Amino acid sequence: MQTIFFENKPRIIGTGTIAGPKECAGVVGKFVDTALADDRFGESTYEKAECKMLSYAISQAIKNARLTETDVDMLIAGDLLNQIISASFAARDFTFPFLGVYGACSTMAESMAIASAFVNAGYYRHIVTATGSHFSSAERQYRYPLELGNTRPPQSQWTVTGAGGCVIANTGSNIAITSATFGKVVDFGITDVNNMGSAMAPDIGIIGI
Repeated sequence: MQTIFFENKPRIIGTGTIAGPKECAGVVGKFVDTALADDRFGESTYEKAECKMLSYAISQAIKNARLTETDVDMLIAGDLLNQIISASFAARDFTFPFLGVYGACSTMAESMAIASAFVNAGYYRHIVTATGSHFSSAERQYRYPLELGNTRPPQSQWTVTGAGGCVIANTGSNIAITSATFGKVVDFGITDVNNMGSAMAPDIGIIGI
């Protein structure tokens, strides 16, 4: 009952990615469309940088799908801030409808699952899904603002500075999405604020491709 299968198999026809210096220094850096040398992306605050990264990922996904904004029927996106404000502000830059979602680390999978269901049912042709986060804004949101100078324990997670988007379409020869599995909320009793990954791991949805 947790898994739905898509008869018409929606396709991922374009993606867009951007990430900060720490993320791009690793093995995945070569797969990122734009690697930032400045994690503020030329903006005055980390929150503004997060909004700008999300807008970039959306635009890049549309461009890489060889579409224009007029071809897009909907944006489904979210982020880690209150009222998913980064996604909401990014949506102001575009003319298509916006559906905001929040699932923390599962936001991208959740967005893709919803978009795939809409496309599979024939309601829409092209839907952009996206999510973004910024280490420095997430620290203020979930732990301690960086300006307080708190010591980070070595086991604490590091929130990604970056954003990603993809275009899910009803036609194409690219990667097909065959199913979506929705996870249950399971409380494993994790109370360490510096180990949020363990608390969230069981809740992440799965997209079949």
